[in-house]
Amino acid sequence: MESIVLNVEPRVCNKKEAKKLRNEGKVPAVVYHKGEETLHICVNELSLDKLVHSSGSHLIDLTFPDGESKRSFLKDIQFDRVTDRIIHADFQFFSAGEVLEMDIPTSFTGEAIGVVAGGNVQVIQHSLKVKGVPSNIPQQITIDISSLELGQTMHIGEIPAETYEGKFEIVGDPETSIVSIVAPKKEVEEVEAVEEEGAEEVATEDEEEE
Repeated sequence: MESIVLNVEPRVCNKKEAKKLRNEGKVPAVVYHKGEETLHICVNELSLDKLVHSSGSHLIDLTFPDGESKRSFLKDIQFDRVTDRIIHADFQFFSAGEVLEMDIPTSFTGEAIGVVAGGNVQVIQHSLKVKGVPSNIPQQITIDISSLELGQTMHIGEIPAETYEGKFEIVGDPETSIVSIVAPKKEVEEVEAVEEEGAEEVATEDEEEE
């Protein structure tokens, strides 16, 4: 997994200061690691926004004003419910060789049998939690869906073994749905319309018999 540099600054932890920072285009954040004191920092909003909306996950070298740099990853992010701006972030330090749990974006490759038959790909899980050492964790989890037929769903337990090759573990219920091949929306609407029409006819016949 690639790493990127993110410049950060220490901050005072209180609501008034957090509001001031946001008005200045900065995002309040914390950095923690088991057994260590939690650090309160802030980071440039535009830089963080670019990182959050990138197509893959990254390891992050948090660089402080004194030049010190510590490797971390983005553990959690909070958005404003109205504006969708980032309002807070959690980072986590890690040691060399430490096993991590991270949310990694999913991507899908191959032309599914069901798509050839006229279906559409419906992505259910846009990311999956994985467990492993940083050097073995990919920026994206690319899953081959060539074998999926129309109406078929792939679950975590059905992800092809070659996807992770024993390098990392996908964490989660094996029955969790990841991606489906569904009928075109127009076709579904037509089926629903026929079903509704049939139900109305049955109701009318019942009324006439009464």
